[in-house]
Amino acid sequence: MAMKKFDLEKNKALKLANDLKQSKAGRFGSAATQAAPDRRAQRKLDQEQGLVPFACKLNADLVAQLKERAATHPDGMTGLLTEVLQRGLAAEAK
Repeated sequence: MAMKKFDLEKNKALKLANDLKQSKAGRFGSAATQAAPDRRAQRKLDQEQGLVPFACKLNADLVAQLKERAATHPDGMTGLLTEVLQRGLAAEAK
């Protein structure tokens, strides 16, 4: 069954859009994208440090406070949450 002209044009447009998405990363700020490791490499680095992903749902106000404090924390959000949780768990154990 032959494809209709509309379907052919639609497929060409999808291919073009996909190509643009993939090439977009190299156009602007390519130095910044090359400096940061890709997801696979970052996951490997995290595993070597013993880090595991942990998702939970928090109140929006609490998240805003965490983001504000994490902006000035030397280890970012992960370091801030580690400190806060360790302090909280230590205080609970007393």
